[in-house]
Amino acid sequence: MNRIDALFARLKNEGRRALLPFITAGDPDLPTTAALITELVACGAHMIEIGIPYSDPIADGPVIAASYHRALERGTRLVHIFQTIRTLRAETSSGPLTVVPLVTMVSYAIIHRRGMDRFLREAVTAGIDGLIVPDLPVEESEGLAHQAMAMDLRLIQLVTPTTPRDRAIRIAQSTTGFLYYVSVAGITGERKALPPELAENVAWLRTQTVLPICIGFGISTSEHFRTLAPVADGLIVGSALVKRLADAEKLTRAQVVQDIGRFVAKLASALNDIDAS
Repeated sequence: MNRIDALFARLKNEGRRALLPFITAGDPDLPTTAALITELVACGAHMIEIGIPYSDPIADGPVIAASYHRALERGTRLVHIFQTIRTLRAETSSGPLTVVPLVTMVSYAIIHRRGMDRFLREAVTAGIDGLIVPDLPVEESEGLAHQAMAMDLRLIQLVTPTTPRDRAIRIAQSTTGFLYYVSVAGITGERKALPPELAENVAWLRTQTVLPICIGFGISTSEHFRTLAPVADGLIVGSALVKRLADAEKLTRAQVVQDIGRFVAKLASALNDIDAS
């Protein structure tokens, strides 16, 4: 069974929700990325979303866009990212990471340039479980969705607050793994407050699909968790983590990894408390 499907089946049975941290591959370097994945799993992450650096990101705010540019300037390329993940999977073949899904946030331009078949084969070989392709419209996703499913990869698609409801239903019907609900209109980035209609929108979407629904964009605090936990199957935290990487230029790799690990551990503890209440 695909690791994403297995994870959500297990969490549903346990009455728990998933914590999904996002990190940019190669920021500040790929050895740190590998160390972070291991640390995040140890600190309570259920799944890791890995951003593939791209020079023209579609929906990413300044924090994540800057991390992409830093990674590209330092020479991070797709082949290096897949090799890092493949090595990490091999080195942790008997540990907790064996059951933790890894999903990539990747522009369709990268998939197209690589060639769909080649990209998917390399992703599977590396140990990737799912793809989030934010610039691929649902009308054009059938080919990728079909080939990905044939290789036991999941194609995770996005619904936004401005998505018309008939289109949201179509997106849900063509999605596998889980449905990514974007919490706010616009780009990624930390926010103090989330839209008051967010929970209602997600609650409606839940009536239209049996897929797990994970909420991302702007989520960074335990208060956000308490607001969204009643309607979410998973919560995605991105910019809050990536910003810590940008602010840690003078720290050693071990210090950076430890700092981000502590932050994720606090979020995991808050989510556990909510699930137990």
